[in-house]
Amino acid sequence: MFYAVSWFIVIALLALWSLAAWALHAMAVWTVSNAGALTGAASGAGSVTVPDWLAPWVPPQVVQWASQLLAGLRPLVDSLLQAVPALAGGVTVATWVVWGIGSALLVLLGAGLHLLIALWRRHSRNAAGPGAGSPLAAG
Repeated sequence: MFYAVSWFIVIALLALWSLAAWALHAMAVWTVSNAGALTGAASGAGSVTVPDWLAPWVPPQVVQWASQLLAGLRPLVDSLLQAVPALAGGVTVATWVVWGIGSALLVLLGAGLHLLIALWRRHSRNAAGPGAGSPLAAG
């Protein structure tokens, strides 16, 4: 009975692991595939302003330096966002690799539980004494 319970738990964990991998893969591929549509989003990066509550404590030179830095990074961010959709295939391969490693570890967990149950049963049978479980010893 313990064998069935342990393998049921392992199979349930494997199903949850597979569902989580599938869901994260779907979200990652959707995000990566739609990243090219965000190329215009970097154009607003130069207009970042300091919140009103923080403005009295930030020197104007720091705000100007940050705005210039963001304006200089705008072309780099745009080019990266345009190149990201090509990475969708890599996300799929990475997902399969991570899923395979996790699944192998779960199967090893099941085998370890199986071995522990077998050792526990053997130990409990030997601790009870010879013939404790046989009906002939009771008579």
